[in-house]
Amino acid sequence: MRLKELRKQKNITQLKLAMDLGMNQNTISRYETGEREADYKTLIAFADYFDVSLDYLLERTNAKN
Repeated sequence: MRLKELRKQKNITQLKLAMDLGMNQNTISRYETGEREADYKTLIAFADYFDVSLDYLLERTNAKN
């Protein structure tokens, strides 16, 4: 998943992302390291937050939208 890449491109911290989405910073960290997999609702929240498609977020395409 491109979560860490997208977050760094926007120059935001894990804590800021977590606060914006009502999550825990530790959860964001686990998503980024692959320790935990996001559910469908969370994936949609990430895609909406970064204004990208689910396919881009999940590395199925290089087209952002």
